[in-house]
Amino acid sequence: MEKPANRSFRLRGTRMTHGQEIGYAKYWGEFGLPSDVKLNPQEIFPNSNLVVMEIGTGMGEATAEIARTFPDTGFIGVELHLPGLGSLLNRIVEYELKNLRLIREDARVLLEENFADESFDAFHLFFPDPWPKVRHWKRRIVQDDFVKLIYKKLKPGGYIHVATDWEPYAEWITKKFLDSNLFSGGEIERPSYRPLTKFEGQGIKKGHKVTDLKFVKN
Repeated sequence: MEKPANRSFRLRGTRMTHGQEIGYAKYWGEFGLPSDVKLNPQEIFPNSNLVVMEIGTGMGEATAEIARTFPDTGFIGVELHLPGLGSLLNRIVEYELKNLRLIREDARVLLEENFADESFDAFHLFFPDPWPKVRHWKRRIVQDDFVKLIYKKLKPGGYIHVATDWEPYAEWITKKFLDSNLFSGGEIERPSYRPLTKFEGQGIKKGHKVTDLKFVKN
C-alpha cells in the first residue's frame, strides 16, 4: 500500500528532551516492533486474552495508564512522533509494563500491510486531529475507507473507542461509522479506565466538550 496522499496527522517538532532521547535509545529495542514485517498479535502477546491497538498514542499518558489497569490485555501503540515515543518508553519502564509494545508507522499503512484481518479485539483512537477547516476535512483519519479498514481488522464483536473534544468532529465520526452499516453504537459516558490527561484537561479549560464514542462491529 502506498503512503496515504492526505496525512491525518501533523508531525510536530521532533526535537526530544534529554530524557526522551535516553528513553528511545535505551528501550526501543526491547519494546519497539518492526514496521516492515507481518505481525501477529497473538504471537506478540501469547498470554493475553485480548489485544488492543491504540492509534496515535501522543505522549503516552493515557496509553500507559490503561495498560497498567489491564495487565492481562495486550496493547500495541502506534505513533510517529519521536518525543511521544520517548516519553512512553520511559513510562513503560517506570510502570514495569509487560503488556505494551510500540510501532512507529502510519496506522493505516500498518493495518493494511502488517496485520491479518480479524487481528484485534478493539481499537482506541483518542483525540485525533479534528482538522476543523473545511478544506482540510479530507485529512481527517475517520473516512469511509478507514471505517472499512477497522471493520476488517476487528474480530467479530470487536469495537473501536473514540474520544474527541471537537463536537463537529464527534458528529462526523458518528455519521461515518453508522452510515456504513458495519457498526452499531454512538456516544457513551467516559469509561473509568480512560484517564483524564493533561491534553484533555487543557481542552476542558477552554470550554471544549469531550465526547466518548463506542462502535461495535456488526
